[in-house]
This record gives sequence, structure tokens and C-alpha cells, in this order.
Amino acid sequence: MNAEYKKKHFFMNSLLIYVPKLSNRLGYTLNVIFRHVLQADFNITDNVDYYLSKDCYKLCYGAHRIGDTPWIKADTLLFSTTIETQDVAYVDYGGYEVPFAVHGHDLDFPFDVFAATFYLVSRYEEYLPHRNDLHGRYLSAESMAVQHGFILKPVVEDWALDIVKKIQERYSLFGIPSRHFELETTIDIDLAYCYLHKGIMRTILGFLRDGLHRHDWEAVRRRWKVVARKEQDPYDTFDYILQGFLAHPKSRLLFFALMGDYGMYDKPTSHHNHDFLQLLQHLDDFAKMGIHVSYASFDKPEKIEQELTRLANTIHRNVEHNRCHFLRLALPNTYRNLMHTDILHDYTMGYAEQPGFRASISTPYPFYDLSHDEEAPLIIHPFAVMDTTLKRYCGLNPNGAWNVIKELMDNVSKVQGTFSCIFHNENLCEMFGWEGWRQVYERVLDYDTTQTHVS
Repeated sequence: MNAEYKKKHFFMNSLLIYVPKLSNRLGYTLNVIFRHVLQADFNITDNVDYYLSKDCYKLCYGAHRIGDTPWIKADTLLFSTTIETQDVAYVDYGGYEVPFAVHGHDLDFPFDVFAATFYLVSRYEEYLPHRNDLHGRYLSAESMAVQHGFILKPVVEDWALDIVKKIQERYSLFGIPSRHFELETTIDIDLAYCYLHKGIMRTILGFLRDGLHRHDWEAVRRRWKVVARKEQDPYDTFDYILQGFLAHPKSRLLFFALMGDYGMYDKPTSHHNHDFLQLLQHLDDFAKMGIHVSYASFDKPEKIEQELTRLANTIHRNVEHNRCHFLRLALPNTYRNLMHTDILHDYTMGYAEQPGFRASISTPYPFYDLSHDEEAPLIIHPFAVMDTTLKRYCGLNPNGAWNVIKELMDNVSKVQGTFSCIFHNENLCEMFGWEGWRQVYERVLDYDTTQTHVS
């Protein structure tokens, strides 16, 4: 290969994208698809003559194809600055219905891939009138992904890879950096202990409830042995979790600690308890520690700041990662409140009652504040499934739960994305109806991407 060819090929590795008009929405969408998902470099131009004159890889976005380059026909969504109900047309693509269908001759895609991506990852539909549940959470049944059958697929990454294939049909040497499947297990510490560190009154009430009310003398015996330090607390599964993580060094592990005050929906171990604080310090030595912003601080930035300070003072470092307790997320206010306290990474993007991809993407990506019409510095880390979703909302046993999880993991593996899931330390205790769920957790850790069947 001569030097002139190498020089030309090096220049051609940069993708030039023609757009009829620059906009914040369009720039953000290209950033998500090419930089965050594909990790590929690109440049933008709205000058037709410049676009036609360049000898490089090209992609056209607009009402008409320019030259003989790959083309995505544009809808109007990305050139608007308003938030309004969209008259969305659908078309069959990839075995399911996709939004923002376009019509015409010689189309490379039957829908506007960029508009569809923006609509899903910005969570545009959550800014429109919708129903919430009793905790103020957006209902998955309201979502386009559930209604049109692609909630279990990270379709944004599917589409991004399809764009690459279409470019390669025209430019055979076009390539992107290799993507790799990543496994991220996250543990929510809603309650570190079942029996320990409850205080005298709560401990006495617990004995009375188990014995006199429930007549569960086995629970009385167990509680007594734990309080007397003769048995390990059932919810203290942290050594088990750490051992699993250390045996799978390619995976990532994050803990989210609830540091709020005791209330109706917040039942944390006291942030004054010495053993609990030592536990958090110990876990932080092995894995990343984030804040589990409490139910009560949902719309109270000052309480978020207080809880964040409690955790930062415990682990002696700044905390930039969060997941909201009960998965309470209201756009855009939740993310604005988090950024106000310098939290730059959030892991709440998913549903409590439905497994799958709330934003139709598995790869972490930046938050777009639709009301302000601008990309924000906070990075959203979507998760695919939570243990309590499968057991309590879906009513699945461990085998049924694993079947759902494996389908999700296979779908992420096919696009070489990031599979992030939520478990709770108390649900890995093999008691209280959670028998068999450790095997589910272990199968997640042992997942073999080489067994994925790519269609």
C-alpha cells in the first residue's frame, strides 16, 4: 500500500454529513449515534457545493439525495424547536413497527432514522400529556416502544449499525472502531440489614409482630440469633456480591446507597450507624459507589444535596453517580435537580413495571433538555431490567426471569452494547420468597456472548 493511498484513505475515514440546516436537535442526534454509539468521527456541512467537492465518505440527510451518496430522507422533527404532539406514521422495519415513516423513490431507509432516534432517546413522549402511576412515574404502557413491540430491543443501536452497513455498500473501506459487549451489574442498597441496627423500639416491635401477630416462631428465632450476633443478617449479602464481582473482572459493579431519612417509602439503615458507614467504605474500596436519591427528595434539591453530603463524607470523595429510589424520574426536572448538585451520571432510565429499554438504547448517552432545546452535561446510563420488576410486577419465578434476562442480554450482545441490570442486596438472601434468585444473578455474571445467535 503506497503512501498516497494511505494518505487518501486516512482522510476518507472521516464521515462528512450533509444537512439542509443546522439545529441543536440534529447536532445532538448525530452526536449520540456517531460519537456515543459508533464512536466514529464525523463532520457536518450545509453547503451542497462543498459536500459534492469532497473526496471522502459521505452521508446525506435531507429532502432529496445529493449525488450518489447514501441518503436518509428527513422528517421535520429535528428542525423544530417546539414540543408538540407528533402525527407519527409507522412502517414495518426489522420485524416491528418503527416511527417517522417517509415516502418516495430510491429510499435507503423507509423512515427517518435520525428523527426516530431523537424522539426515543430524548424521551420526547414524556414531555407530552401522559398518565403517571401513584408514585409520579411515567407508565411504560404509554410508551411508543411498548405499544409498537420493540421495548425489549435497543433499536437505536440496531439502526446505527444499519447506517454503517448502508455507508459500506457505497464505500467498502468505511469502518468504525470495534464495539464490545459490556456487563454492568448494579446493586441498590435500600436496606442494608434485615434485623440489625433497627434501634430498640423497632427491634421490639419486630419480635412482637413475628411472634404475637404472625405466630412465626422461626422468624423470632432467626431475629434473636442475628441480633445476638450468632447468625449473619439475611440482607448482608455483600461478601457474596463482591466475590461474584471479583470472579468476573470484565464486568462492572456499582452500588447505590440510600442515605435519606426514615419515611413511608424510605426505610434505610440510619446514616449515623457506624457499622453501616463502615460497610459503605468497604464496598467503595472494591466498586463504584453512588447515591440512591430518596423518595422524599424527588422534587427537593436541598434534600438531594443533604443526602449527597452524607455519602461523600462517608467515603471521603465526591459522588457523581445516582439512581433515584423507586425509579422516580420526571423530565426534565429530575435531571436538572441532579445537575444542580453536580451529579453527572444517572442510572434511573428504565421502568419499574416493565423490563426493556425505556429510551430504546443500551449505550450511555447525554441528556437532552428538550424544554431548553440543548444538550446537557449529564450522562444517562440506561438499565434493561430489575429483579423486583420480574418477580413482583411480572410474577416470574427464577427460571422465567432468566429467560427474559437472557433475551435482553442476547439483544444487547448482538449490537455489542452495554447490559446494565439492577439487583438488591436483600433480594439475594435466598429467603422470604427470593429462593433461587442467586442462580439468576450468577447466570447473568456467567453470560457468554459467544452463545448469542445473531440473526
